[in-house]
Amino acid sequence: MSIAISIITVFEELYKPFLDTSLIGRAQKNSIINVSVKNLFSCVEPKQRIDGPAYGHGAGMLIRPDVVEKAIEEREAIAGKAFKIFFSPQGQKIDQRLLEELAPQIQAAGHLMLVAPRYEGVDARAEEKYADKILSVGDFVLMGGDIPALMFLEGILRHIPGVVGKQESVEHDSFSGPFVDYPSYTEPLEWHGQKVPEVLRSGNHEHMRQWRLARAAKTTVLNHFSWLKAQVMSKEERAAAWQHVPSHYVALLHNDVLVGSQGLEGMTSVTSLDIHDIARSSKTFGFKNFFIVTSLLDQQKVVKKLLNFWQTDEGLEYNKNRFEALSGVCLLDTLDQAIAHIEQQEGKAPLLIATSAHQKDHERAITFFEQEKVWALERPVLFLLGTGKGLTEKIIQRSDFLLNPVNGFAEFNHLSVRSAAAVLFDRWLGLNPRMIPASKSASK
Repeated sequence: MSIAISIITVFEELYKPFLDTSLIGRAQKNSIINVSVKNLFSCVEPKQRIDGPAYGHGAGMLIRPDVVEKAIEEREAIAGKAFKIFFSPQGQKIDQRLLEELAPQIQAAGHLMLVAPRYEGVDARAEEKYADKILSVGDFVLMGGDIPALMFLEGILRHIPGVVGKQESVEHDSFSGPFVDYPSYTEPLEWHGQKVPEVLRSGNHEHMRQWRLARAAKTTVLNHFSWLKAQVMSKEERAAAWQHVPSHYVALLHNDVLVGSQGLEGMTSVTSLDIHDIARSSKTFGFKNFFIVTSLLDQQKVVKKLLNFWQTDEGLEYNKNRFEALSGVCLLDTLDQAIAHIEQQEGKAPLLIATSAHQKDHERAITFFEQEKVWALERPVLFLLGTGKGLTEKIIQRSDFLLNPVNGFAEFNHLSVRSAAAVLFDRWLGLNPRMIPASKSASK
């Protein structure tokens, strides 16, 4: 059955070369789709405007709802009720998962209508009355909705049977699974001194699969980590991705911190609750070591007594999970010792990422979405947590990066360091799939 596609626009001339080209042009010739472009100016009398000024204070003109109404109803009278999509920067952002969800709905409807606004958009009442979906192509603004409409067509038609010759091409697209695509090669075998990788010429399908998995995982981790964290991954895929995440460490500083009502530089006492809870969070999110940094001898005795129990067979027998969590805890005198410890293990000095409960000036302040910026430097990462009233300015300025504070909508912001650590680790390295894993959803 052919799918009718109606496009409502101000600039119909933008669409003809696009619709006559490549796979979309072929899909029309093969009657898989039937595309019609309707100009909004055809819905008004000559010299009559299709737009009007916005009510209230504000610049720009809006397309009138009655004009949109006439265009939609004229097309639906011909092609039947449509699944209607409007485009707006305020809409839901398009991604591969959304395209996969919408494709069967559009097939079932048999008629897809795209409304591509211009000027400042369309009257909100038209969207509220007609739109089945309002979509955006990204967090930026274009001059109109025509380019988004063309992009959407390119994406959605790949999921309509018969448009793309090989269904396998669609199934292995970037973002169809947790990873983007792997690099591909063709003839000539050698080009500008570079040869096609030997593994792709080996004929060993399992070796090729593993190579492609590793390359796809690396590219995704380094360039699309926010996407990856939101995906459902198999055990093999998680392991492949983790290979390309740099080593992470965390140090809880009891030296070089602010104390007292005046916030002066000083030292704080160790608490066993911080040790236990941060150790468990560190282990959960894959940190290699958790350093407790204090130069106070009496505090070191407290930590040593705790570790002497939990890092021995006695602790293992008492509570296996707690033993495992505390196995990566190290007691050190200074931050410099922690840095030296990491450099000895990794062969590179770590990047220092300071944390604070308050927004501070730092030339390399980063958000929880900028892992790629840090990982591009190809060095291990050491998070610095401050006790008391936080890290001193000296430590913050010494750090390579300063991470944004952990905040909610409420004004209150007085988390314990162990609670802040758990939230920080989760935002930075935690997985938060937007879909329920198949094994769980199938059991419901």
